[in-house]
Amino acid sequence: MTLMLVFCGLTIGLILSNMSSRALIEEGKKRGSALTAGLAFRLAEPLLATDLLEMKNLIDNIHSQYDDVVYIFLTDTNGNILTHTFSGGFPTDLLQVNPDSQKVQPLLLATERGPIYDFNAKVVLGEKNLGAVRLGLSRSDMDAQIHQQQVISLLTTLGVVSLGIILALWFAGTVTFRLNRLRESAEEIVKGNLNVQAGFRLEKNCWEIMGCGKEECPAYGDFWRRCWYLAGTLCPQCRGKEYPFKMENCRRCSVFKHNFGDELQDLAEAFDVMAITIKNHIEELTEREKTIVKQQGQLKTIMNVTPDFITLQDKDLTYKFASKAFCEYFNLKEEDVIGKSNFDIFFEQQADLNFEEDKQILLTGHPLVKEISFNRLSGQEWFHVVKVPVYDQDRSIIGLLLTARNISMLKKFQEQLIQSRKMEALGRVAGGVAHEINTPLGVILGYTQLMMDDIKDEELLENLKIIEKHTKICRKIVADLLGYSRHSHSVREAIDINESVWEIIQLVEHAFSLNNIKIIHNLDGTIPLLIGDKEQLKQVWLNLLNNAADAIGQDGVIYVQSIRGVHVQGLEVSVADTGTGVEKEHLNKIFDPFFTTKPVDKGTGLGLSVSFGIIKEHGGKISALSPPPIEYLPEHFTRSEHYGPGAVFIVELPLNQDKATQAESPRN
Repeated sequence: MTLMLVFCGLTIGLILSNMSSRALIEEGKKRGSALTAGLAFRLAEPLLATDLLEMKNLIDNIHSQYDDVVYIFLTDTNGNILTHTFSGGFPTDLLQVNPDSQKVQPLLLATERGPIYDFNAKVVLGEKNLGAVRLGLSRSDMDAQIHQQQVISLLTTLGVVSLGIILALWFAGTVTFRLNRLRESAEEIVKGNLNVQAGFRLEKNCWEIMGCGKEECPAYGDFWRRCWYLAGTLCPQCRGKEYPFKMENCRRCSVFKHNFGDELQDLAEAFDVMAITIKNHIEELTEREKTIVKQQGQLKTIMNVTPDFITLQDKDLTYKFASKAFCEYFNLKEEDVIGKSNFDIFFEQQADLNFEEDKQILLTGHPLVKEISFNRLSGQEWFHVVKVPVYDQDRSIIGLLLTARNISMLKKFQEQLIQSRKMEALGRVAGGVAHEINTPLGVILGYTQLMMDDIKDEELLENLKIIEKHTKICRKIVADLLGYSRHSHSVREAIDINESVWEIIQLVEHAFSLNNIKIIHNLDGTIPLLIGDKEQLKQVWLNLLNNAADAIGQDGVIYVQSIRGVHVQGLEVSVADTGTGVEKEHLNKIFDPFFTTKPVDKGTGLGLSVSFGIIKEHGGKISALSPPPIEYLPEHFTRSEHYGPGAVFIVELPLNQDKATQAESPRN
């Protein structure tokens, strides 16, 4: 900086010196021209009168009066010398130079006495030319004055530069130091350190000036910042106001007048206030960011935990969010969905359908509610889909929110409810029909048996036996229909479940053993008495055992067990077999009336339906699994290659029958 000041000072000095030199030369030329013109005017009369003495006196007077006038001479119109100031003879060479006297202009001549400006002026009287006067002005005297002026200019410049350097050093010691402190504070802020102090400690604090003892005031004890920069100060004039809104009152305060600094002090303290304000804002933003991140995490957790599909698309139908359930269902990762459209995720037909629906919602603002289904390997799955537009604070549509819930189980329950109502109606019809045809069947069977006693013809007798056989089959179907419709009489009493099961096992055990079918039983002796119809329940056990034996055919095992405590207030009876099992698609149909997989002459399809109705009346439920889980098989059970996959029928009954029987009274 010092070199810059010296360079600038010398440059300015040289420029000023050059300008002053030119000015002095021009001034000398003008003075020579004025002297020559004035002398020509004064010589007009003596020259006209040919008064040589007067002419001599005039030029000698001018020559002696000015030290820088080297010579003066006068010529007539013919160029003859009339008078001159040369002491050693007139140099005739001067007559050959600068002959033009139209204008009084100097001509610089090089002589033994140094450079001389030669001036030539006409002597005229009116319009008559009388002669010419020549005057020589020394250039050396001008150069001496120029040199003196240059020395003065140089000394002045050096003085000014020196003073500038001194002032610059003082400025560097004060202003530059404070600016460097501001720069260092700014660098610290850039590094992330907001605990900087660019200002200087106050000489006298506001509470000392005001005689204030309010320690709760934010300014009390702050030795670095002036009180008008602080928010929440307790001064009566600025209470409740913040900087800069309280400055109008602060400027009239004695503290302001005492501690008011210069611009750098104001800048430094404003810088400190800015740093503290930024720090406070950053802390607030950090806390808000933590809260937002926490809320976002909680929201994302909720979104990912919920089994519902949730997606968010912008107005361009680009996915901005997709829940975990959505991604897992379509076997995608979140990054495979975010930023993509329906055409990147779904097949073309489904993507076109979604696009048209979504565009219509964005255009009209009307939400869409529908049910859709997908065919999966596990079967058909149903979803309840809701699409709603998303609005911003200006009520402009900015996106689309989709929620979809898997309602496959609900659909299944609905189908079961519809099927149950159908079966109930069918049962009433079947019961009515069975009741109407039961009497005619009895008559047919009775007369057939009477005729069989009287007829001796073998062929006719054989035909009557066929009529008797099929009539009995019809009576059994009627009995099953009556049992299914529950028109038969029901007697409720306290019964021992294990006893009823054991009686049926003893009843069929011998017959089953003829087909090499072994019955294994494990009955829980802690099961208390149950309120129910013993005969109806025995019919259920008989139906289940007969079905198991039919499924096995030859060589197999039936495992019957009863346990308590599967549910809090219930018991469970299961019948497992090693038969052919039940196809998966038939598991939901085996309890429907007239549904059977047996040959036409082997079953009516009403046994399990009747059992279903009996268990339902007892407040329980019956279900089937194929193949049976390991817990429904005997311990250390070894499967044979002759065994089939098997099935298990599970009957669940509540022990507290009071509420169950109140819900649905038996029908007679």
